[in-house]
Amino acid sequence: MPFLTNDTETDQVDLYFKDYGHGQPVILIHGWPLSHKAWEQQIWAIVDAGYRCIAYDRRGFGHSNAPWDGYDYSSLTTDLHQIITQLELKDVILVGFSMGGGEVVRYCTDFGTDNLSKVALVSSIIPLVAKKDDNPNGVPKKDLEGIMDALETDRVGFLKDFHKNFYNYEDHKDTISEAQLHYDWSIASQASPRATIQTAKSWAETDFRSELKNVTVPCLIVHGDSDNIVPKETAGDQAAKGIPNNRYEVVKGGPHGLNLTHRKELNKLLLDFFKK
Repeated sequence: MPFLTNDTETDQVDLYFKDYGHGQPVILIHGWPLSHKAWEQQIWAIVDAGYRCIAYDRRGFGHSNAPWDGYDYSSLTTDLHQIITQLELKDVILVGFSMGGGEVVRYCTDFGTDNLSKVALVSSIIPLVAKKDDNPNGVPKKDLEGIMDALETDRVGFLKDFHKNFYNYEDHKDTISEAQLHYDWSIASQASPRATIQTAKSWAETDFRSELKNVTVPCLIVHGDSDNIVPKETAGDQAAKGIPNNRYEVVKGGPHGLNLTHRKELNKLLLDFFKK
């Protein structure tokens, strides 16, 4: 299986990745708590359109190994940087879904944009999940604490119901099967328990508002107006106000997992943005 290794001061992190096609490289960064397999409906479309598509498993998820620590965004972004560096990629397009939007923005902060052509944020947590006095539409602290408590006491039980809300399942049974829910659960349940909890703390607590100005390349923001996991009012709407050069597309009726429920619409938005 294809792996790259990120040798850090404290750990050696082996990162599993898929690399398909030729042409301008597009790196897909998956959301929490899944793996690169969440991009199934996007990978083929990107490759068929003439791009090189690279999708990797975040440390602690999928086939990548799971160090005990190193789940803050700067550590996670060093993994992304090693993929770009070791594969000698130039003119890269980064696409981050949900939690993966954090790696996109932190990459721009920590490593700059010289190797980047464009970036896209899909159902992203950017810029801030938590409710604060200056972020009144965010998720209340008690709700975030409830998630952490559920992960610590019955992680697999919590994950069983999580993806129903992820896809607004009752509204999208025509596109999301029970088998898909089970597939997602099987992927998420096999992730490292430690990684699942520590990365949840990262997406719940990290405030990217001061970093939005560092996204200096063209940026596509896609968010569903029915997202029950990351409300667009605290995410897409705010990201669009803070990122200088962006195109903001709101998907009508789109839940958090619009990469599946609205896959044709999302694929068209991505490919149109790549080509311009």
